[in-house]
Amino acid sequence: MLIIFLQVDYLRLIRIQQWIKNTFIFLPIFFAGKLLDVDLVIKSVISFFAFSFIASSIYVINDYVDIESDRKHPEKKHRPLASGKINNGQAAVVFFVLFCLAYLFCYLIRSWEVAIIITGYFTMNLAYSFKLKHIAIIDITIIATGFLLRVFVGGYATGLPVSIWAILLTFFLALIMGVGKRRGELINAQLTGKTRKSLDGYNLQFTDMIMTVVSGCVIVCYTMYTLDPEVKKNIHPHIVYTVIFVIIGTLRYLQLTFVYNKTESPTKVVYKDRFLQIDIILWILVFFLLKYLM
Repeated sequence: MLIIFLQVDYLRLIRIQQWIKNTFIFLPIFFAGKLLDVDLVIKSVISFFAFSFIASSIYVINDYVDIESDRKHPEKKHRPLASGKINNGQAAVVFFVLFCLAYLFCYLIRSWEVAIIITGYFTMNLAYSFKLKHIAIIDITIIATGFLLRVFVGGYATGLPVSIWAILLTFFLALIMGVGKRRGELINAQLTGKTRKSLDGYNLQFTDMIMTVVSGCVIVCYTMYTLDPEVKKNIHPHIVYTVIFVIIGTLRYLQLTFVYNKTESPTKVVYKDRFLQIDIILWILVFFLLKYLM
């Protein structure tokens, strides 16, 4: 069974490349400076897989619901279900296995809080797949809320408190991702026709304005996080200087969007853009050095 699931079409069905989003689960131990605490890291890793499995089960449902519209999309028509490479029966088996694995991993860390959160995430995304993704603003709000739940999973799995500024930062950062995705769909819609109803509530000017405003919120929230007395005490007094990397990264993403008109999913941008990759790596390294070596 495992060998079958590792085939390319099945990996594409569960969108394993999207698991990078679930690294937000590690934010509580990262921001708390607990990366060297083996027990907390193990709990975070287990909760990461629990959330990844439940998120992938939603992707399977979403692809099933969108199978007809995906077949009309220039890129999505190549997805395993839309292309017919995986049939509905096989997809149902994949869904069932993923769903069960998610709760099995919750049991491994004995966390009913994590189980409740992933159940809430699953329920919210069911509503999203069948109805709410067609309602402008609500659709991107749900995407952002999903990232918040990831952070809460990491917090409850490890028992670590999450700064209010870290929570707001996560929400605004995820909101940018959601708007960036819609902007890309708007560009594509100009060429091939609209692929989702919610696009009726957006245009390029509106998405550009949202991205600009929310980008400012991201920078403000991260700055406030670094100026928090408790954070400066637990991490390092000079943690505020890491704001530089956040500003540069935000400007780079806006440059890719507005100057070079690269309106891909933010996940794809991170995978492809060397500038952003270096910026993120340097931010992590400096954060790590301030906490553990200075």
